[in-house]
Amino acid sequence: MNAVIVIPARLSSSRLKEKMLADLEGEPLIVRTWQQATKSRLASRVVVATDSERIFAVLREVGAEVVMTSPDLTCGTDRIAEAAEQVGGDVFVNLQGDEPLIDPATIDLAIAPFFEDGPPPDCTTLVFPLKPEERHIIDDPHVVKAVLDTRGHALYFSRCPIPYRRETVPETKYYRHIGLYAFRADVLKAFVALPPSMLERTESLEQLRLLENGYRIRCIETTTDTPGVNTEEELEEVRRLFRARYGG
Repeated sequence: MNAVIVIPARLSSSRLKEKMLADLEGEPLIVRTWQQATKSRLASRVVVATDSERIFAVLREVGAEVVMTSPDLTCGTDRIAEAAEQVGGDVFVNLQGDEPLIDPATIDLAIAPFFEDGPPPDCTTLVFPLKPEERHIIDDPHVVKAVLDTRGHALYFSRCPIPYRRETVPETKYYRHIGLYAFRADVLKAFVALPPSMLERTESLEQLRLLENGYRIRCIETTTDTPGVNTEEELEEVRRLFRARYGG
């Protein structure tokens, strides 16, 4: 089983201009994310997929493997799929380029099920447990929640508070979705060929396209989460955490 981490990296970004090239203690943000990804024990390759010659250049300077993809692609999964056609592999991990503090062991949690005995999963992703009293998170539409079946497969993802708490049931579990995915190669290819689904468009959550078309997403629980970078304030916080972790 050959697992490849693909990091989609567009130059343009809506909330933080050219964030992939933002300085993080002497290196661009995308380089720091690539460095963390290379520490994965289960992935055989790490590839950055970009539409930018500038991002391409800074990554080649540090020895990273980079592929150019179309500037017309509308989402990271499409970029992953186009890169997959170029690099080949059995499993493809979609790691966002603004995750410079990602724990390599967290990446490996998503990859590990593909190396287990038996048929490999269609897709894996990560979920973070929430406490029922964390209502400010559960009720936040910017936080995606997940409900699972007894075998750990996703029943649904939503921006709504799910499961809805009509009765107080002590064993009720709440999960926050962490947007790191690993796809079997044939499932990734099929996924991007499907049209956006009704639920996907309603919730603006592309993983619902898989569920709506009969694919299964295995959810792995993790208690480790690290902040990404979407705003100037988040960049400053990540810089502070980076210095605390590595010195400087």
